[in-house]
Amino acid sequence: MGTNIVLFGEMSSGLMKQKIELFGHNDHSYVWRKKEVACKPKNTFPTVKHRGGSIMLWGCFAAGRSGALHKIDGIMRKENYVDILKQHLKTSVRKLKLGRKWVFQMDSDPKHTSKVVAKWLKDNKVKVLEWTSQSPDLNPIENVWAELKKRVRARRPTNLTQLHQLCQEEWARIHPTYCGKLVEGYPKRLTQVKQLKGNATKY
Repeated sequence: MGTNIVLFGEMSSGLMKQKIELFGHNDHSYVWRKKEVACKPKNTFPTVKHRGGSIMLWGCFAAGRSGALHKIDGIMRKENYVDILKQHLKTSVRKLKLGRKWVFQMDSDPKHTSKVVAKWLKDNKVKVLEWTSQSPDLNPIENVWAELKKRVRARRPTNLTQLHQLCQEEWARIHPTYCGKLVEGYPKRLTQVKQLKGNATKY
């Protein structure tokens, strides 16, 4: 990669879509309302059937810190992916102060390698890091997603609106040192994947 800085991006199953689930708990929220205003939208809490649900996110990060985090509404299509790139890619590059020598990592999902996406990347002079298919062990953003899920779960969100809010808050709090260590450890990660011939690694 030479002197290039890698911007890792993902939407799930760091770009891939990442599903963040809302887990049910035994917590209950009680609030007093006057009878005539109790059911007005501003006085109600968004809830989820059967105390569950999930949101889909796209995010990116580099060695310096985390970049943008975007909530995906509905089904992800190639056109939606281009919209995400338009909205967040170069903004994140500026935020992370990557300069001009950076490359973008994304997986080989068909949406990401489609002609419309390839054209946008080419038109905007975005250099893309070649990436093998089915290689989550190589991508350090998987560790960032795991860290985000752990932090959000500890705060026990009770509805999807709160889940999204907590994801944004905790994403912004991911420390630059953590991001830096993940990127610094990338060569070791690559070596272990090669040694194990593509089998699962400790990462």
